[in-house]
Amino acid sequence: MSETSIERTQLRSRMVGRLRASHAGSEVTLAGWVHRRRDLGGLLFVDLRDRSGLVQVSFGPDWTEEASLEDARGLGQEDVIQIKGIVVPRPQGAQNPDLETGEVEVHATSLELFSDAQTPAIPVYRGPEDELPSEELRLKHRVLDLRRRELQDTLVLRHKLILATRNYLDECGFVEVETPILTKATPEGARDYLVPSRVHHGEFYALPQSPQIYKQILMVSGFDRYFQIARCFRDEDLRSDRQPEFTQIDLEASFVESEDILSWIEGLMLRLADLAGIDISRPFPRLTWAEAMERYGSDCPDLRYELEIADWTQATSSLGFDMIDSAVEAGARVRGLRLAGGAQLSRRQIAAIESRAKEAGAPGLLWAKQTRDGASGPLGKFLAPEHSLAMGLVPGDLAIVAFGPDSLTSPVLAAVRSEAIATIELSPEHKHSWLWVTDFPLFDVRDGEITPSHHPFVMPHLDDIELLESDPVSVRGTAYDLVYNGSELGSGSIRVYQPELQRRVLRALGMRDEEIEQKFGFLLKALSAGAPPHGGIALGMDRIVQRFSKSESLRDVIAFPKTTAARALYEGAPALVGNSELSELGLTILESSEG
Repeated sequence: MSETSIERTQLRSRMVGRLRASHAGSEVTLAGWVHRRRDLGGLLFVDLRDRSGLVQVSFGPDWTEEASLEDARGLGQEDVIQIKGIVVPRPQGAQNPDLETGEVEVHATSLELFSDAQTPAIPVYRGPEDELPSEELRLKHRVLDLRRRELQDTLVLRHKLILATRNYLDECGFVEVETPILTKATPEGARDYLVPSRVHHGEFYALPQSPQIYKQILMVSGFDRYFQIARCFRDEDLRSDRQPEFTQIDLEASFVESEDILSWIEGLMLRLADLAGIDISRPFPRLTWAEAMERYGSDCPDLRYELEIADWTQATSSLGFDMIDSAVEAGARVRGLRLAGGAQLSRRQIAAIESRAKEAGAPGLLWAKQTRDGASGPLGKFLAPEHSLAMGLVPGDLAIVAFGPDSLTSPVLAAVRSEAIATIELSPEHKHSWLWVTDFPLFDVRDGEITPSHHPFVMPHLDDIELLESDPVSVRGTAYDLVYNGSELGSGSIRVYQPELQRRVLRALGMRDEEIEQKFGFLLKALSAGAPPHGGIALGMDRIVQRFSKSESLRDVIAFPKTTAARALYEGAPALVGNSELSELGLTILESSEG
């Protein structure tokens, strides 16, 4: 099927952005929006826009019907029109090399106005020097904002990536299965969005945080390989890189180990990266969680920069710095970063790095500038030449040091690393960095309580199963995360497939048998029916599109996003509902006791 036949409808012969010099002399019918109008008296020029691009349309008394020429003089921005005309070459010197259609224009013979638009609340046309309106204003007028070429190109890329995902997984033998949106509340790490039942007063559905349990049940049902482009919902405190509803590439497979999943996903990323023009090679490097935390302080390190955390406990053992000495005696370590060329940083720049450290939990930050004359700074006055030598410092270096338990120093130094890279404007060693992080702890400890590191269905390492009751925080899980340029793109694991082992994991989380049965009885029943070893992964579609399109925000890759306050500004959601609707649901709104 030709491009022209795809574009042709009863109201147009082709899309405007496809016109080229080879079409000169052709009669065309075009339709779209008035992007810009320029009236030169005798001649009038309109930039006509549709999803495919722009083309210049000229109206003149020698080739345009008189009535159409008069109508053209009254056109405003964003009016929707149809024109019929002839494609002609632009005169020498009038061609526009910045426009794909810049070698031609269309001499309009007739014009029909489909829709007379109001004056746009925000500009769709912007000159090269014009700034975008504020994001809040753009979200309030999303219908106009979505007409921007940048957003449309991004959403088209999103479509192509999703289509390529479906085709690739189909080639790999995966079957797309839709799982319920109205489901049962289960603890998966975030708060559920609850939906009250009209038929069953006092009972609630939950919107899925993920299809996790259902896809495991599908494996028990014998589907072997499942995938879904899944909509998920999490009622959590939002950050700039999160949305309350999001899309993930969700897959699960039976009779697999981690290597199988990692191999499939590397193949998928190869396919998607090629569409986005991103260089990629496999296999991807791998780090265990323990290695990543030791070397970079983070479980999603940006390996474009070869800046690693050093253990300086031994190198600083004879400093005579009481605070460090006391911490080390109590079992802490001294760790830090050596920033080549960092000695040139101003006190203000160092203060900005220190501010990031405090945000990450540090009470303060120790640093030293190394010069040919010795070391300076809060730590520098304690550094003798032998200390600097043991730390690997050379003139021009800046040493940043944190001490304490690894649970403190790792996030602090990860934050410092990120801030320092930006401040020094460190050149990346690689343009694209892919990484698998493996062997995560099965559990975290938060506020004194044991919680799942990923979710409660991750298979423990076989060597660690015996520690579930005696030392659960030491148990490693068979979880793996995919990291691209310092951003987590997805997370997965091999799953628990034996019902008794699943009960042990849930008990380690502090659940009683009655609670286990209430919340997870249907899963345990499924596993008891004969479950194959299985595993899978979920990849953030929104984040992949954002990173591959180099968009600044997740909101730029979602057609109708929410703000960081979880509000949809265009349609005005969430919104109040009337007492009659609440009554049908058996609900009453109580006055807040706060304030």
